[in-house]
Amino acid sequence: MNSRDRVLAAFNHEETERVPIDFSGHRSSGISAIAYEKLRDYLGLDRKPIRVYDIQQQLAIVDDDVLDRFDVDTIELGRAFALDDADWADWTLPNGSPCQVPVWTLPERVDRSWVIRSQTGRVVGRMPDGALYFEWAYFPWAENEPDHDALEAAMADVMWNIPSPPGPLVEGPDGDRLLVEGARRLRESSDRAIMGLYSCNLMEWGQYLYRNDNFLALLASEPDQAHDILERLTQFHMKGLEKFLGLVGQYVDVINFSDDLGMQTGPMISPRMYREFFKPRHARLWQRAKDAGVKAMLHSCGDIRLLLPDLIEAGLDAVNPVQVSCKGMEAEGLKRDFGKDITFWGGGCDTQWLLSHGTPEEVTQHVKHQVSVLRQGGGFVFQQVHNILADVPPQNIVAMFDAARA
Repeated sequence: MNSRDRVLAAFNHEETERVPIDFSGHRSSGISAIAYEKLRDYLGLDRKPIRVYDIQQQLAIVDDDVLDRFDVDTIELGRAFALDDADWADWTLPNGSPCQVPVWTLPERVDRSWVIRSQTGRVVGRMPDGALYFEWAYFPWAENEPDHDALEAAMADVMWNIPSPPGPLVEGPDGDRLLVEGARRLRESSDRAIMGLYSCNLMEWGQYLYRNDNFLALLASEPDQAHDILERLTQFHMKGLEKFLGLVGQYVDVINFSDDLGMQTGPMISPRMYREFFKPRHARLWQRAKDAGVKAMLHSCGDIRLLLPDLIEAGLDAVNPVQVSCKGMEAEGLKRDFGKDITFWGGGCDTQWLLSHGTPEEVTQHVKHQVSVLRQGGGFVFQQVHNILADVPPQNIVAMFDAARA
């Protein structure tokens, strides 16, 4: 059984000789570049340029030697691109370490902060001195009158619209060919399960455009307007998803959809509101991926327990990151109540406190417990709960992955 088989077996709820492991297969299972540099040093691996592919979250490309060290079973489609040195520009991490970033994301220095700009030149992200990540600097419809007819123009001025690889490398008249060639090359060179990032956010895009408070108020007070913008977003995403699947659907195994729906103590919206505004639209998008033979995974942080029955009914194959430190998200209860109906992609190690502050022994014990609960009957892919942050000790990272493989 190779890595791809192992991951797909998890979707079929089949137990395997060890649990499949995801590390940096998508933009919520990665590692801070600061932590990654320390991890490589701790493992005694050769020094090489630290490449930050996700400028907003400061996530590093995880190199093959680290993927091999931890028996990682996933790889992100973007790793097939930005392979030339010319695609990267020198920069400096917040801790002073040298790194490289994609040339199209190179930050600028403005007023004791680093800033990133959209393609229109607007400052959309800001990282003040002393910060470790970029913060939102602009919400198009929080500062201007919403214009649903100008949706795509507004979307261009959102921080999350600054792409990770392949980004602009597959734009232009040869873009489709280059995307297909890169995907085919990765498929032929790796037996890892290939993750395609096509988030198709709905709730989150409303928050990106209006700002969170304004969008939640819109859902509650102006349902017709909310339905209008969500339907426009769905049609926009469906058009792009159709093209993406038509070009590379045969080369990817999982589509990583994304819509953060949870908080620490429960969903941001009620199940009733989810059913009215989001469930039928999510179902359309997820079914399109499934029709192409690709598994549908949703990244949704927080406590989403009350929404899981509807997510399952809408056709979701897997949910991530399974934030086990939230109310109602304990592994035992989730596995008991939903384990036969959905794959849990995550929940393998608490990152909210334990991975940063616990001892290696505590991490090992915790991970072994989580794995023993979640792997029963299959339906589990090991991943720490969201990205490994900058302050995580490397010995804890090693303890986590070694325990997951045990």
